[in-house]
Amino acid sequence: MERAVDFFRDRHMLCGHCGRRWVADLEWIDRWSDSQESCPGCGVTCEAEAGPRVTVDPDDFALQDDEITQFAWYHTSTHPDWPDFDPAASLNDDSRADMKSDALLDNWVDVKRAKALHVGTYEAAVENMLRRIYDHQDEPGTQFYLYRLHLVPTVAVRAGWIPDPGNWMGDVMLDEVCPPGVDVARYRNDREDAGGISLALGRTAILSVQRIEIPLLLDEDSGWVAAAVRELKEAGAEPPTSGVIRRDVTSPRYEKARELVAPLAERLPTSLGRQFVAATAFYARSIEDWAAYVIGLINIILAPEQALAWRFHGDLSSSRVKTEEGCSDLR
Repeated sequence: MERAVDFFRDRHMLCGHCGRRWVADLEWIDRWSDSQESCPGCGVTCEAEAGPRVTVDPDDFALQDDEITQFAWYHTSTHPDWPDFDPAASLNDDSRADMKSDALLDNWVDVKRAKALHVGTYEAAVENMLRRIYDHQDEPGTQFYLYRLHLVPTVAVRAGWIPDPGNWMGDVMLDEVCPPGVDVARYRNDREDAGGISLALGRTAILSVQRIEIPLLLDEDSGWVAAAVRELKEAGAEPPTSGVIRRDVTSPRYEKARELVAPLAERLPTSLGRQFVAATAFYARSIEDWAAYVIGLINIILAPEQALAWRFHGDLSSSRVKTEEGCSDLR
């Protein structure tokens, strides 16, 4: 079962100082984050330790225990084989040498695999990808995959929800949130899709996984891509292609790329607009690839129904994780 995707929806607010609850739109929240708005009950701003914060919608269907396994849940990752990827696969020779022995390497892998997996709404998954690029964890143009999964129908779900348990890197050990006898913990996501319910869980809670590559190109994209390529070619010289990423590049073509992205970013919520601009910066890639990437990336945000109707696929192989090939009948 799919939930309606809405990156622009209003959020529930809760003031820790006076207990006032209300619903605010994203423009109000953006002003509030700059201390330009305050609690309508007591007047405190976001600067107060117990000031207003985005909180969970009390009517969120994901709070109902009998509904949680009916939903599709989402995640974005650079791993093409998530969730069964090998943590050691990304280590270079120097990092492996630092482990000193196979036993230490095995222990490091065990610790990595003991961390909870995080899944959430479609919006949270997309925002996770954009935030990682905005925070310089990944470079613009990095290949991401959008995963959709379903839970084992018999999973044991922790009662209620907890505040976002992740550390500054978003990591949390599974046994810290899922004690013995519990497979899934619900938490308020503070990083992406603020106030939405996300899940911390282990691999055994997952029944099936589907995957599509990001960006998502649609038939009608060719016109924008062709126009963008033409304007970029007319703009002037290429940016440096030394392989070294420079975030302060200034060139006619770089500036033209920013100009082309601007009207697309204006169609997004303010916070996502900033992240989208960072994710679509014109660095050392071909003009054609850049243009296709830009329009395909915004499709994931503004045309979610197209992404959800797309043919998910995957090559995961496990006696536990099953890959579903078609999803056009999901709604």
